[in-house]
Amino acid sequence: MQTLPRLAITAGEPAGIGPELLIRLAATPLAANFIAVTDRALLERAAARCGQPIELIDDDGSDTAMRRPGQLRVRHVPLGTTEQPGTPDPANAHHVLATLTEAADGCMAGRYAAIVTAPLQKSSINEAGIRFSGHTEFFAERAHADVVMMLASPELRVTLATTHLPLSAVPAAITHDALTRVLRIVHRELQGKFGLLEPRIAVLGLNPHAGEGGHLGREELDTIIPALDALRAEGMDLLGPLPADTAFVPSLRERYDAVLAMYHDQALPVLKSEAFDRTVNLTLGLPFIRTSVDHGTALDLAGTGRGDPSSLIAAARMALELVARRSAHPQGHS
Repeated sequence: MQTLPRLAITAGEPAGIGPELLIRLAATPLAANFIAVTDRALLERAAARCGQPIELIDDDGSDTAMRRPGQLRVRHVPLGTTEQPGTPDPANAHHVLATLTEAADGCMAGRYAAIVTAPLQKSSINEAGIRFSGHTEFFAERAHADVVMMLASPELRVTLATTHLPLSAVPAAITHDALTRVLRIVHRELQGKFGLLEPRIAVLGLNPHAGEGGHLGREELDTIIPALDALRAEGMDLLGPLPADTAFVPSLRERYDAVLAMYHDQALPVLKSEAFDRTVNLTLGLPFIRTSVDHGTALDLAGTGRGDPSSLIAAARMALELVARRSAHPQGHS
């Protein structure tokens, strides 16, 4: 009998909604061997708050061909201090980073088939005196990889040329080299992870109306169009630069497989307004599969047991799909 993929699931911020969502995920019948990388007692308290029976099993690294709903293996990483739902404590910053380290190193060593991450609280880690800008950057540094953030729903895939930057810093970050790097990664990963032999990528302009021929900004003329033309010469199928206000109309969506937006809030409001509970965050360019929820720690809901696990379940489903595709076509996976 075929063994189940071992998915490492990190619980994120202990005082946030993540531990409870993880308990809800374990209650599903998804065909995966879930390995919770977190504190065992934290999970017990989260299960009690959810009113959800849970069977916790210490992970010994072994494979299994079946998992009952409500069954969860645990790779114990101790908390720094007992969590207070809704109130992040910087004393748990090292715990959070240790879970990410174990998950990433375990994937690279072959102990896990993929990582699925619950949301964390970046401010709490920074308040502990540790410079930290997010999951994506952490995994990139750990794996020594050049990465790109993608958010995907069943209907739309969006990638970002820049991520967590102030809007005032975005124009200077849109360079020929930066666009070339990002589009090459996106193109390669659409082929390797999603099985698209000739991916079609729509690229948004930076300015309103994609600059309107230079009247509303010259970034399209001076930087974006030359970069796209050079990559088209390499064989990439690129559409744009497109005005962001019309790029997502249904008739245009049929012409591309993914969108490259110039900055965080240019495209993500469209995606999240359509499919907030079905959108998954992926990190492209890593030597392993990593998916995540598309929402934050929901501190106002933490401890209530009422958090919606839909996005975490969607992230686990996508991780399983990518693992299955990699297993079926290992030579085509980057």
